[in-house]
Amino acid sequence: MKMVAPWTRFYSNSCCLCCHVRTGTILLGVWYLIINAVVLLILLSALADPDQYHFSSSELGGDFEFMDDANMCIAIAVSLLMILICAMATYGAYKQHAAWIIPFFCYQIFDFALNTLVAVTVLVYPNSIQEYIRQLPPNFPYRDDIMSVNPTCLVLIILLFISIILTFKGYLISCVWNCYRYINGRNSSDVLVYVTSNDTTVLLPPYDDASVNGAAKEPPPPYVSA
Repeated sequence: MKMVAPWTRFYSNSCCLCCHVRTGTILLGVWYLIINAVVLLILLSALADPDQYHFSSSELGGDFEFMDDANMCIAIAVSLLMILICAMATYGAYKQHAAWIIPFFCYQIFDFALNTLVAVTVLVYPNSIQEYIRQLPPNFPYRDDIMSVNPTCLVLIILLFISIILTFKGYLISCVWNCYRYINGRNSSDVLVYVTSNDTTVLLPPYDDASVNGAAKEPPPPYVSA
């Protein structure tokens, strides 16, 4: 016979390196927070000095601008939004507020769906890879070496690489989801499940309710000697 909590019966509360899902979600949120902060600094520096990201025709075979002001502002807004989402997930996992983790989880699902669409596009239109490589600048690193690879082998290598990325992203999604369920279960339920030997379960009331109900009962009548 064993006393178990309902939020630990159907999912794991541990992730990579044998740490708790809360710890893993906090580390993941901090990591994404650092990455988006670095991206934001790069975008702000590019907005402050546009000439630094303007490449001449001799460098790329054609006049090319890294990003115009409108797209730069959109990218900065997206970076700020991502920093907010990552900060909310980190704070929610640390303070055990499950609702704060939902935006970060939705972002993970959206990112996973985009990578899945990329994999499907590569699988359905394998020639698009070669066309994309041909559009790269002539002095792009390893451009000629990639063009010399057999198209079928190139598609298989890219699909293998995307599959590894999708597997890793799926694992991170499960980590965040288990953290959400763990926190949500702990915050919303204090009921324990009593599992008997014949596979039947009995819900036990919370300890506070049992104590109050027990204290509310009238005491037994006093003992009277004969």
